[in-house]
Amino acid sequence: MADDKRAGWYLKKIPLLADLPADTMARLAGVVEMRPVRRREVLYLPGDPGQTVFFVNGGRVKVSKVTRDGKELTLAYRAPGDIFGEACLIDAAPREEMVEAMENSQVTELRREEIEKIAEQHPRIGYRLAKIVMQRRRDVENKIEQLLFKDVNAKLAELLLRLSVEFGVDDERGTLVGIKITHQEMANLIGSTRETVSLTLSTFKRKGLIDTDGRKVIVCDQQGLKALA
Repeated sequence: MADDKRAGWYLKKIPLLADLPADTMARLAGVVEMRPVRRREVLYLPGDPGQTVFFVNGGRVKVSKVTRDGKELTLAYRAPGDIFGEACLIDAAPREEMVEAMENSQVTELRREEIEKIAEQHPRIGYRLAKIVMQRRRDVENKIEQLLFKDVNAKLAELLLRLSVEFGVDDERGTLVGIKITHQEMANLIGSTRETVSLTLSTFKRKGLIDTDGRKVIVCDQQGLKALA
């Protein structure tokens, strides 16, 4: 498959861009940069120039805030079809977050000027993009509220319920969260420590709320977790 055709095929898989006219899609296919990203590879760090947006074609990446002393708070995961790095569309300021590949992935990179041009020429795309930005702002506000006002039991229960919705697979024991996620990753997502998460998960398991299958979690009692969340 020629590079432009390959790029066009992947671009059509991105919900934000899927219904662009054929001529616009063909032009984009000629200007995007597609590249593989290895697990644990960092795509950008705080302070890096914010001149491009990214789309996930395959795999999964993590968006996080990192302090100077190495503490990390995971803001979100981005999966195939998702956009990230979109904050540069607001003011082209340097990056404020870190993005790291959680598994071998593939991403498409597009200069912000190209996205701005598309949004101007196709108002529906601009509207969708605005909705994505507003939803992500709401997600951050909800995370701040959660970090400030909920205890670790509530935060972890809520996280497990959300993961079971986003990545859940039916299992005879309940809902299997279909991604491998470490205790440290969970801790980074809820602003806690690995030791506290491990202890809380053990308590949940003893109460029959969850089970484990290797590094994967099985939600056995959704109502019980909802009562905690």
